[in-house]
Amino acid sequence: MAKVVVALGGNALGNNPEEQKEIVKKTAKYLVDIVERGNTLIICHGNGPQVGMINLGFNIANKNDKSISVMPFPECGSMSQGYIAYHLQQAIQYQLQQRKIKKNVAGIVTQTLVNIHDTAFSNPSKPVGPFYQEDEAEALAKKYNWTVKNDANRGWRRVIASPQPIDIIEKDVIADLVNHGFIVIAAGGGGIPVIKTNAGYQGIDAVIDKDFTSEKLAEILDADQLIILTAVDKVMINYGKPDQKALDKLNSAEVDQYISENQFAAGSMLPKVQAAKKFISSKKGRKAIIANLEKAADAIAGKSGTIFGD
Repeated sequence: MAKVVVALGGNALGNNPEEQKEIVKKTAKYLVDIVERGNTLIICHGNGPQVGMINLGFNIANKNDKSISVMPFPECGSMSQGYIAYHLQQAIQYQLQQRKIKKNVAGIVTQTLVNIHDTAFSNPSKPVGPFYQEDEAEALAKKYNWTVKNDANRGWRRVIASPQPIDIIEKDVIADLVNHGFIVIAAGGGGIPVIKTNAGYQGIDAVIDKDFTSEKLAEILDADQLIILTAVDKVMINYGKPDQKALDKLNSAEVDQYISENQFAAGSMLPKVQAAKKFISSKKGRKAIIANLEKAADAIAGKSGTIFGD
């Protein structure tokens, strides 16, 4: 039996609440497959589209009615954590009941500590919200004072600061629940970014990459495996080219080499391989896997995905 931290990509959630309810039903099947094989499961997830839509919705509402406040990004992040965890909890609980597995599921609103001096604040890079055509994105950027960038040639999106996680504020609560056999959903969207002040913790406008926070949580919990689930079966080099190649295994040196060759797109595969490398480097014997969501249980068994190890 392994203690496994799973990082769910956006394909596991959908782009709006209605779509998400349906998609997480399938996602829950693959997650409970992991539990059914005797593993301890901690779930992290992205929230890029969700937090962007919440923020945009309040911006539009404020334009039409000044009595409605523009919602700060940390609060938008906490809202997205809540409703995503709610959908996941219901779907997972149903799967557990169907399989007669007696497990409890808990979603934790999670804060992640960041450094106010992180250089990410001067170079926004994390995509949030929906995709736009270039002219539409530029118009929104002008209207709402956004920074927008092309996201891996998939379209244009708003980008905000993406600082590195330093610590997980609710780590003791999460660890206690895990030790008591709970399936825990935590650090959604990378966690609500907070800084430490003389008056306590304070939220700050940013989105932490969920892959890096998942790695940090996996280290804190002393997990055996970090599984980053996405829409592809394996990590690839020369992606989208005639000589595209899927990789079965990677070590730290190979990751560094491929990063130096710009093989992985920023905001897409790059943070995934960086997080995987950081986890395997943190303690001897740890394993990280990047795999397709539908093959999650096989990936943990070493039968699918790209395995990272030194």
